[in-house]
Amino acid sequence: MTTHHSSGPALTTGARDAELNERLTAELIAFNAAATGSADRDMFSVKVTDEVGELIGGLAAWTWGGLCGIELLWVREGDREDGWGGRMLHAAEAEARRRGCDRVAVSSFTFQAPGFYQRHGYVETGRTLGIPGGHADVHMFKPLGPAGGVLPV
Repeated sequence: MTTHHSSGPALTTGARDAELNERLTAELIAFNAAATGSADRDMFSVKVTDEVGELIGGLAAWTWGGLCGIELLWVREGDREDGWGGRMLHAAEAEARRRGCDRVAVSSFTFQAPGFYQRHGYVETGRTLGIPGGHADVHMFKPLGPAGGVLPV
C-alpha cells in the first residue's frame, strides 16, 4: 500500500477495497439517476445446471433506463456446442423486455465470442484496443422489439 499524505487529504493506493467499491457504486448510481432521471437500476441472472446441480453456464446482467447490459456469459467447455449460450441469451433478452428494456449492450474480447453475439443480431459499435495478446474488446448493441421482435438498427 502506498499513501501520499501531507497536512491535507490523504491519497492511498492499495489492494481492492470492497467498502470503497460499494460507496463508489452508490455515489455513481445517485449521480447517474440525477443526470438522467432514471433510477430504475436492477440486476438479474440466468443459470443452467445439469442433473446433479453442477453449473453448465450462466449469465449476469443489469437493467437501467430501458437498457440491458450483459456483464458476464459463460458456458462450460464440454457443453458449448449444445446451444446453451443462445438459450441463455434469449432468456436474458426476454427478461430485459419484461423489465421494460428495448435495447441490449454487451462487450466481448476478440478471443471470446463476438461472432456469437453477431449471429444473434448484435452489431459492433466500437472497440477498445490494447487487450493483452494483441486482442480488442468488441462493444456491441442490439435493439429489442417489445414482443420478442428486433427493431431495425
